[in-house]
Amino acid sequence: MNLMLKTSSASADIPSYTPAGNECALFETAWTRQLPLLLKGPTGCGKTRFVSHMAAKLGVPLSTVSCHDDLAAADLTGRYLLKGGDTVWVDGPLTRAVREGGICYLDEVVEARKDVAVVLHPLTDDRRILPLERTGEELEAPPGFMLVVSYNPGYQNLLKTLKPSTRQRFVAIEFDFLPKEQEIAVVSAESGLPESRVAALVELARKLRALKGHDLEEGVSTRLLVYCASLIDAGLPIREAVRSAMIEPLTDEPDVRVGLLEVADAVIR
Repeated sequence: MNLMLKTSSASADIPSYTPAGNECALFETAWTRQLPLLLKGPTGCGKTRFVSHMAAKLGVPLSTVSCHDDLAAADLTGRYLLKGGDTVWVDGPLTRAVREGGICYLDEVVEARKDVAVVLHPLTDDRRILPLERTGEELEAPPGFMLVVSYNPGYQNLLKTLKPSTRQRFVAIEFDFLPKEQEIAVVSAESGLPESRVAALVELARKLRALKGHDLEEGVSTRLLVYCASLIDAGLPIREAVRSAMIEPLTDEPDVRVGLLEVADAVIR
């Protein structure tokens, strides 16, 4: 099964990240005190970039797992596989991180199957252990191990949310989109489009985000803003770029799409 696993080395360049508050200090304190961390906030607001930034800043390995409906506990801990006619145990990404140290980041953890939470619980209390029933091992997490998970509480329904018994095992940081001027600076830096031209895109995004919960399930992410600005910087007409990167990804409903394009035309002239 493809876990969409990415591993970064401590020698990699530190990804850029613009703090909105004291989240960097909170992360460092949680790392030092060996506390598990929960990041919650809207899609595309910078949670994954933040974790990558902090891992590189601290100089520790990072394993990222993008959770999905079929992700089971065994995908994280490991399983027996046939290799050359022999049956051998192969560690999953969570087990490798516990054995070797580093940060294991589970992105959108509520998308995973329910048995994943059972595996995480012993790692998120004072025991900091990972029982492996199939091998008979009980791994104790080293001081250099940290578990970080994220999810979008505004998007999840009642069937996909973190139980209080799980949430209360983590130190939590709430994320949101950056203030207007900061977001303009970030989008400009990421895309190469001058801030003077990015300003209208950010203003449009803020108006579309205000529609979340009405005509839209999700607002425009900073990620989509960067995509849109990058298209414009590459020479695509602004209306086409806005439609492709800021309107079409938000909805499949023709009537809603027409309404969003009208908002866009009113903001970007």
